[in-house]
Amino acid sequence: MIGMDSYLNAYVDRRMQNIVDEWDLSTGRDLETFTARLAALEQEIPDLKASRVAHGDRLTALENRAKRLKGLM
Repeated sequence: MIGMDSYLNAYVDRRMQNIVDEWDLSTGRDLETFTARLAALEQEIPDLKASRVAHGDRLTALENRAKRLKGLM
């Protein structure tokens, strides 16, 4: 079994970058910057919520205008 283990270890060593890419695995570099990236995303949440409300209000106004225009035709 030692031959199979060394063969598999050598295969994994040669193909590690392909395995990481194919399986979308995290690397040490990804994990080092994780908290900073998470903090940046968390700061965007209030702005996204506010824009969602504003867009909803705008859509409601446009729908009401469309209903009034249909009533005029």
